[in-house]
Amino acid sequence: MSSVVIIGGGPGGYESALVAAQLGAEVTVVDTDGIGGSAVITDCVPSKTLIATAEVMTEYAAAGELGILSDPPTVDLHKVNERVKSLALAQSADIARRLERDGVRVVRGRGRLDGPGTVVAELADGGSETLAADAVLIATGAAPRTLPTAVPDGERILTWEQVYDLTEVPTELVVVGSGVTGAEFASAYLALGIPVTLVSSRDRVLPGEDAEAAQVLEDVLTRRGMNVLPQSRMESVTRAGDVVTVRLTDGREVQGSHCVLALGSVPNTADLGLEEAGVVTGDGGFIKVDRVSRTSARGVYSAGDCTGVLMLASVAAMQGRIAMWHFLGDSVQPLDLKQVSSNVFTSPEIATVGWSQKAIDAGEMQAETVMLPLSGNARAKMQGVRDGFVKVFCRPGTGIIVGGVVVGPRASELIHPLSLAVAESLTADQLSHAFTVYPSMSGSVAEAARRLHRF
Repeated sequence: MSSVVIIGGGPGGYESALVAAQLGAEVTVVDTDGIGGSAVITDCVPSKTLIATAEVMTEYAAAGELGILSDPPTVDLHKVNERVKSLALAQSADIARRLERDGVRVVRGRGRLDGPGTVVAELADGGSETLAADAVLIATGAAPRTLPTAVPDGERILTWEQVYDLTEVPTELVVVGSGVTGAEFASAYLALGIPVTLVSSRDRVLPGEDAEAAQVLEDVLTRRGMNVLPQSRMESVTRAGDVVTVRLTDGREVQGSHCVLALGSVPNTADLGLEEAGVVTGDGGFIKVDRVSRTSARGVYSAGDCTGVLMLASVAAMQGRIAMWHFLGDSVQPLDLKQVSSNVFTSPEIATVGWSQKAIDAGEMQAETVMLPLSGNARAKMQGVRDGFVKVFCRPGTGIIVGGVVVGPRASELIHPLSLAVAESLTADQLSHAFTVYPSMSGSVAEAARRLHRF
């Protein structure tokens, strides 16, 4: 029986453990922070639970148009945060029970390599344990990036992992960073009725996303009252009593009661014995892996945010599964990032899959494009939805769908037919011939595909 030791209990760790156990290996997970990792305990699950409340508030704000008259609702942020933390811990416990049921041993402690085939676990209750392994998988994740000039205090200057300990509603929130994390928190807190200023070092929010989608989001956020500061780079964040001051490099200052820092992530790869074991890291300390999650050391794999491949829980989980399928001799396909669907949980949501508009415009992929505004969709009209669109890319000649973008409510669900089309190399005609419900938002996906039909 092969033995597998996994360092880290996040999606890359627990999903790989489940696969390895399914394939008959003896599996041990060495976990420090709780099963589920940051994705479940401090990041994805908590943030999307907060956003679920924000979504209800957004719907209330538009309820008058639908004939619903009521006093404006208010948010009990303390109660929201209690629910967030409770759900996160419950999800962690569910995963831990699944691991136990499947025969995976969990060791509470901090693991490090002692050569490529040995893991030493510094146990949480004292002492250490040496674990021999035929294969090791490192899935230690990443942590919020901070700067010496903007040090979180956990009270008014916060990382995205610390916001759930807020005991009072911010009177003015400053969010520094307009990537996915910054945009999601800025959008959520704005929907909760909190004045928000978003400091963006680039010329628009979400610089890494589809430009037309990002413009729709920025227009909506601005219309709802957000103060977006483009091309504004943060120099420092300081606190004086109840006032937080964000100083910009051009000398301007922005003040608020609280500040959320969304400055990116750094990998948790220090003091893991990587260099001694022959595991090569790249810029920023991220572990270098190939498309089947192998590191440079024989028998050592890595998955998740510590690899820097694509910081999504779904990618971490797939990297972990692929690693175990590969090591244990099951059928495996290398990771293909062009099949990854992702979503920005703002309001409206932005979902993407496959090749991007930017790559197509740059000539990296030849593709035809159709974009349909949701404002023409019957279901959208019924629900008072005016913002958003469906965009589909297909290859000229063959009509094979190679990518798409959806902007609108529940875009994370609407992207699925396009994800299937990309994964299975379906043509626009094949997608358009599948029945959709009338009326439905998904009807716009099929309509966009129909408009790509060529005789």
